[in-house]
Amino acid sequence: MYFKEFQKDMCFAYLGGGTGILVSGAIWLISGLSGIYLTKEISILIFFLGGILIYPLGVIFAKFLDRSGKHQKGNPLATLATESTIILFVGLFIAYSIFKVQKLWFYPVMLMIIGIRYFVFQSIYGMKLYWILGLFLIMAGVLCLISNQPFYFGGIIGGIIELIFGVFVILKEMKNKT
Repeated sequence: MYFKEFQKDMCFAYLGGGTGILVSGAIWLISGLSGIYLTKEISILIFFLGGILIYPLGVIFAKFLDRSGKHQKGNPLATLATESTIILFVGLFIAYSIFKVQKLWFYPVMLMIIGIRYFVFQSIYGMKLYWILGLFLIMAGVLCLISNQPFYFGGIIGGIIELIFGVFVILKEMKNKT
């Protein structure tokens, strides 16, 4: 297989990653909204536990939309996707450490970290749209920081951004039958 074929395989199996974006967006939104009504710590716990469910729920959702949710054996881009998860775990540690000092900064820092992670997804799926998604999340994080938004706001805005992009990617990839 050539690089473009590996990307095509990933795109087809996972609907361009759209189902994962959609699940992630829902988790951001639920977590952010919980920050309004529950404690900040519970909101972060929902974000963390929900984050663990992104991949399996994304696969289930891909299967529901008639995709395999499984890439071809030996596709090296699957390894890259797994390796990029380290960015997420280190980012959670950094964001939570910052939260201990400045409570309002958890979601803005996570927005920027997840935005950075999406830049890697452009290589995995071959879709420049991931650079735009990453940039939107990074800009949202920066704007939340400099405008001193309430704790929950970054979670809600992250959810909205990802839900919009997730729907767009799924609709785009549903047109691809091979």
